[in-house]
Order: sequence, then structure tokens, then C-alpha cells
Amino acid sequence: MMRLKFAITFSPSTNTKRLAPDTPVTFAPMEAIQDGMGGLDTSRTAPLADLKAGSYNVFSDGDVLLAKVTPCFENGKKCLAHDLTSGIGFATSEVHVMRPRQEKISSQFLMYLLSSDQFKTEGVISMTGSGGLKRVSAEAVLNHRIVVEDVSEQSAIADYLDGVTGQIDGLINKKTRFIALLKEKRAAVIDHAATKGIDRNVETKPSGVEWLSDIPAHWDAPRVATLFREAFRTPDPDLPVLSVSIHNGVSDGELSDEERDRKVALSEDRMKYQGVEPGDLVYNMMRAWQGAFGAVAVSGLVSPAYVVAKPIAEFRTKFLEHLLHTKSAAEEIRRYSRGIADFRMRLYWEYFRDIRVCLPPLPEQDAILSHIERETARIEGLIDKTGRSIALLKEKRAALITAAVTGKIDVRAAA
Repeated sequence: MMRLKFAITFSPSTNTKRLAPDTPVTFAPMEAIQDGMGGLDTSRTAPLADLKAGSYNVFSDGDVLLAKVTPCFENGKKCLAHDLTSGIGFATSEVHVMRPRQEKISSQFLMYLLSSDQFKTEGVISMTGSGGLKRVSAEAVLNHRIVVEDVSEQSAIADYLDGVTGQIDGLINKKTRFIALLKEKRAAVIDHAATKGIDRNVETKPSGVEWLSDIPAHWDAPRVATLFREAFRTPDPDLPVLSVSIHNGVSDGELSDEERDRKVALSEDRMKYQGVEPGDLVYNMMRAWQGAFGAVAVSGLVSPAYVVAKPIAEFRTKFLEHLLHTKSAAEEIRRYSRGIADFRMRLYWEYFRDIRVCLPPLPEQDAILSHIERETARIEGLIDKTGRSIALLKEKRAALITAAVTGKIDVRAAA
């Protein structure tokens, strides 16, 4: 076996003196480096003089960049540099730069070596630092052992892996596109059911509302103000703290510690929260235009920054949740929101109450909700099944790479 430090030049020097100060060169921040074997986005450039003054790692065509900071390292961010502007690149200081010695190691084999589970495990163990600033040590990279020393055999292994991982990646891409189509189908099912109903032969009429267009003739198009009144309930500190998600509506249980840290700063004094009851509609003012609406299913507490609306008529709040999650509703909500930029947009109650929605008779609301639940459950089952198959394919891909670069597979027999 041979340690990697004998097969590469670590942090190699690159001659930039031959270039004029205004020469454009490739600029590679972390986001330009793709996960896995994806490569490097070389479209970003800057004048040499602008980059030389900063703290960057210089690299050349043929060098390998490896992200050393968490979580980029665990995600497999690395690339083999080529087609650099002026043949020179300046990368973030959060990468290790390696220049393969061609008589010792194949460039493509090195890329697969850095993708192996064995190398990743050693790298994670070597990390120093705290929190999100842990970094893989240079020693862990330099002292990693290479089992396959013969360069021609390394090239054969890389060629073999190019073939099998290419097939696996093709399957993963197809399944990923299939999941995207399923999600579009799920959204279309909800959109049609919530705005047109489930009877495709029903007679329609103009709703008088631009974002709704035509609706079934027997449906109403009331203002939100005729359905809800803003509520300010005294909180019960024994009730769970709930949250509103743009994907899942209102949670039906206490937030976990992790969710509290990410979504809400949970005060020890729960009396600062506001109470909610089943049937209420809750929305996040700052994310309403993204679909942060939800129907409440259990008694609980929500952030004082949320708006709580209490029903004053008989209908299913869950139906309106689905309606407000549609793309056309999102545009209408954006129109009624106030702010100078997306991240500052807020939907205040006095504007939300003037939005008009569509509402079928109560029995039809129940039928539509059953239809949506049945169809989305079927689609989500397919999404979960496809997601599991993608995870298995990724595991197989990783296992093949690790086995090949550590000599566990005779690629001649495999071929």
C-alpha cells in the first residue's frame, strides 16, 4: 500500500506571474463545486488582481478540489478542474487542493478514491473544530492508504466505475424526475378538486373573481370576512406549542427540541403565546404568500406572530387550507400582501379578510376532502417507494466505489 501523500502534490503552487493583472480567471466559491462527481461550474470569472488580494486557494487545470468543511465534505463536494479561464482558478479557502502525480495515480481514480466510504469515514474522524465549522485535517488526506498502486489498473477501475455508476446515476435521475412529476400530479389533484370540484360534468358559472375564474354553478364565492373573525384566545400553558408549515399545514403535536431551535424560539413563559382551537385557520404573516396556512386539528398554542382566524360559519377549514395552497391562491395572496421585497412581504388580517374564496355545499366539501386524502395518499405512497429505491441505488453506488478502489472487486471479471 502507498499513502496518498506520495501520489499527489498537496496545496501545489501555481504560477500567476505570467498573467497581466486584468486577466480573467475562474472564480470557484463553494457553491460552484458540485456534489459527488458532478464537476465545477467555471462560468464565474474575475480579474486576477481582484482575487490575488483575497484569501483564496489557487489551482490549475488538472487539479482536484475537495471540500474540507462540514457538511460539504460529508455531501461529497469535490471536482476535477478543467477548462479553467486562462488555465487558472481561485477557490474558496475551505477546500483542499491536490495535484495528481500522473505516474503515481490516475486523476479519475483519485476522484473515486475520495468518494469511497472508507475515505469519508477517516475524514470525519479527523475533523477538528466546533459546530458547523469542523474541518477535515490535511493529515487525514495525506495519510490515506491507496491499495491499488498500478496506474494502468487504477485507470481500468475508473473506467469500470464510469460505466456502472453512469448506469446507476441514469436510474437515479429517472426516478428523481418521476418524483417531481408525482409532486406536480399531487398539486394538480388538489388544485382541481379545490377550485372545480370532482364532478367533471358539472355546470359552471363565472365566479366574478379573477383568480378563481369559472366555478361550479352551485358554489359560492364569499369574502374571507364572512367566514372568519380574527381571534385572540387566552393561552393555556398546559397545551402543546404548534407550528405552521408551508408543506404540512399546522402540526398536531408539541414541537421537538430540534424544531423549536429551527422554527420558533420557545419562551419559558407560554403565556406569551396565543391559544388555538380545532377549526381555526392559522397563518404566518411573513410566509403566507408561500402557502403557510393551516387548519387546526387540536387545541394548542401558536406563536404570537401568527394570525389566528376563528370560523363564524359552518364549513370545513381543511377545505380552505387546500384552496389557499394552490398556485393561483398564492398569487392572489401575494397581491394582497404588503412589503418591498419577498422576504418582507406580510399579509395583514385587514387585507386577508377581503380576499374572496370559493366554497361548495358542506356535503360536497366532505366528498372533496375524502377524494384529496385518498388520491394524495396514493401518490405519496409512490413518492415514498421511489425515494426508498433512490436511497438503495445510492447505497449500492457507494458500496461499488468503495469495493473497487480498495481492491475488493476484480474489474476484469466484472467487465
